[in-house]
Parts: sequence; C-alpha cells; structure tokens
Amino acid sequence: MAKVLEKVERRLGEKLFIKGDRCLGPKCAMVRRAYPPGLHGKKRGKRREKSEYSTLMNEKQKIRFLYGLDDHQVKRYSKEAASRGGIFSSHFLRQLESRLDNVVFRLGLADSRRAARQIITHGHILVKEKPLRIPSYQVKKGDTIRMKDSSSSGAIGIRLEEHLKKYQPPKWLALDANKKEGTVMASPEVDDAGIIIEATKIKEFYSR
Repeated sequence: MAKVLEKVERRLGEKLFIKGDRCLGPKCAMVRRAYPPGLHGKKRGKRREKSEYSTLMNEKQKIRFLYGLDDHQVKRYSKEAASRGGIFSSHFLRQLESRLDNVVFRLGLADSRRAARQIITHGHILVKEKPLRIPSYQVKKGDTIRMKDSSSSGAIGIRLEEHLKKYQPPKWLALDANKKEGTVMASPEVDDAGIIIEATKIKEFYSR
C-alpha cells in the first residue's frame, strides 16, 4: 500500500508526507524519483500542461491522499465548509486539521496520519481520558489527547519519548513530552496546516 501511495505522490508532483518524516530525507520517493511513475515517466521530462478539470481533480486528490480520506469525505467537508459562509479555505482546512488522526500525527504521537489512524482504531488513544476509536472525530479547544500508558510502555514508548523531546507541534497544540499528552489550545488556521493547497479549487470541483 505504501508503494502505491508513493506513486500517487509522484503522479501529483508534490510531497504529501505519506510516510511522515521519511519525506524530509533523501529516501523520499519525490527525491529519488522526481518524475511521474510508469514505463515512460522519466522520459517525459517536463509535465504536460493540464486541463482545467485535471487541475481541479489534482487539488482534490492532494487533499484526499494527504489526509487519507475517500471521495465521500472530501465532498462532505467541502459541502459543510461552503454552507458556513465566510472564507471557504479556512473552514475547510480547519475541519481537516481538527480530525483526531491528524492531531495525533501533529502531536508527534505517530509518524504519519496512516499510523495515527491505526493506533486510534486499535484503542491506543485517549481523548479527555476516554478511549476513542474514531479517526474522524473533531477535536475541540481544551481537549486532551494522549496515548494509553499500557500502549506507550516498553521499547516503543522509549523511542516515542526520545522523539517527543525534540518535537515541536504547531502553535495551536501544546505538548507535554513526558506525559506523551497534547492539549488543543485553539482552532487551527490555514497557515497552521503547513501545506500549499488551493482549497477553492476543491469547491469548484464539486460545483461542476
């Protein structure tokens, strides 16, 4: 599955951090093979100019694979953001960033969103001291998120503790590395996402 996702990343032409921190180093697929996948991918050289539909589709696909969503979920978030009025991109990205799986990843408790979803569905994460197995849960200001004590013990817990000591979460989250616990301090803003996404193109895609 990981190799399939890396091909998607190469096809879209952008790093989506599907493998977490690995995308920061030389082993990243977009560094090793910075061209589209396939037999003739390397020979194509520059990517062909895309149609308007292809551009809109690619922007939707970036969000889909970056956050690990299906088409139905992306469409639902887009529809909800559009119905709120105001700035669409702010509402849209706030919903994505507030997902529990994304918050677990942003806190450094998992090295990718895929890994975060796995530990959530397996019951390793507590929200406000209660087990929660719903990756799409929308966290709120004041929520505390941490890994169960029994889940963070042993060798895995030691590696996680070392990682968290030097990890810096986004400003809307506070991290207590010793407790392996984070707190939602505010609602995430567009700049906090740290990604370049033209969210309005997703709105256009579903308005066609």
